[in-house]
Amino acid sequence: MSEVKTPIIGNVHSTESFGSVDGPGIRFISFMQGCRLRCQFCHNPDTWNMRGGTQYTPQELFDEAIQYRSFWGNSGGVTVSGGEPLLQIEFLIEYFKICKAHGVHTTIDTCGAPFTLEEPFRSQFEELMKYTDLFLFDIKHIDPKGHAKLTGVRNENIMQMAELLSELNIPVWIRHVLVPTRTDYDEYLIRLGDYVETLSNVRKFEVLPYHKLGVYKYEALGIKYRLEGVEPPTVERVENAKRLLRTERYKGYLDD
Repeated sequence: MSEVKTPIIGNVHSTESFGSVDGPGIRFISFMQGCRLRCQFCHNPDTWNMRGGTQYTPQELFDEAIQYRSFWGNSGGVTVSGGEPLLQIEFLIEYFKICKAHGVHTTIDTCGAPFTLEEPFRSQFEELMKYTDLFLFDIKHIDPKGHAKLTGVRNENIMQMAELLSELNIPVWIRHVLVPTRTDYDEYLIRLGDYVETLSNVRKFEVLPYHKLGVYKYEALGIKYRLEGVEPPTVERVENAKRLLRTERYKGYLDD
């Protein structure tokens, strides 16, 4: 008697049918439930809980996504974001397998926090890489202590992931949130720019100005907002960050 496989289930916070900022072209975005980081600037604290959201099988999520294929053109596809999608890596593997079997471009938006070289994660990650076309990699802070203060965890394993993706030559778009009094210091920006230059696979480098659009969620959830009184960076500080990070050097995405 053959063994009946238990279907893999993913917890999805929400979906967006016509995303235009989370990867190339028009994309179907799945915001996965669950995140272990507690970034002070997080605008989606409602995704922290692993058990929330709507349950999907990989096939069910693909069936929903593929309805919008006619809008994707040659450059669009699907993106998984969060929360932190790598916390549901088994689900991602199966979902992306289906996507690639149908010729769909796949993107992961991650901060890299779950990454480890230990098993079983490493083998699962290497399997996932077979079906992943692009990473949107959020580097929260270049300094380990600064990263811990900002997010609750240090960043050594995150840097390991960035370096492994470089070795594997998996295309990456680096994203960095510019937060006054946290990351908006020339010293940190110069260090981050120097670090990113050591990576061989960076196709784009984006500065994302901190905003307060998610503050109302903290109030609704009864969670203290830890950046009370911090205002978004000025246009001048954003331009300063782009200059120090040398973001204009990363144009590879234009050729993709």
